[in-house]
Amino acid sequence: MFFKFFPADFDFFTLFEKQVGYAVEAARFFREVVSQGYVNEDVLSKMAAIEHQGDEVAHTIIEQLNKTFITPFDREDIHSLTMQLDDIVDMLDTIVSRLRIYNISGVDKNLVEFAVVIEQSVQALARAIGGLRHIKKVRVVFDACVEVNRLENVGDEMRDQVLMDLFRIVKDPIAVIKWKDIYQYAETVLDICEDVAHIVDSIMVKQA
Repeated sequence: MFFKFFPADFDFFTLFEKQVGYAVEAARFFREVVSQGYVNEDVLSKMAAIEHQGDEVAHTIIEQLNKTFITPFDREDIHSLTMQLDDIVDMLDTIVSRLRIYNISGVDKNLVEFAVVIEQSVQALARAIGGLRHIKKVRVVFDACVEVNRLENVGDEMRDQVLMDLFRIVKDPIAVIKWKDIYQYAETVLDICEDVAHIVDSIMVKQA
């Protein structure tokens, strides 16, 4: 049986599903924020609250990892998966903070497109992580990981195009610096999602 030797009184899988759930919530909220085109104190507070909830779950997983002798899969994979999932929410929180710090307002269609792709990628991760506890869902997990990889490639292409347009069209050097940071942060979120997918993929291969 898949992952049959682990403590029944502590469910790592449920916590991972909870943690990726906060990543989904953060990605959805990020899309809503950039679609409305402004960041105020309420927006910062809400994103910070999501980030804090995600941190609490991550801390719980690491704390339990340090106490548990038998784990459902490699300890290194548990630690890496926890940290990378946490990084997704941290990076989204960072982008929202930068929009506020840079005093950027108005809807930018490129950032909205990034936000849509990010949300799709995080939702695919949620499907992959939700299938970890069930060996019969191996195809669901692998297909979700492939989708995350595909979306990361989409993000690379988007980044290259928007930066090319930015340097060609925008004349204000300060505006160029600001938007270059924002776009690169957005693509970094997709990179982190791909890192998570690789960890999940590796876990499934090891347990096959």
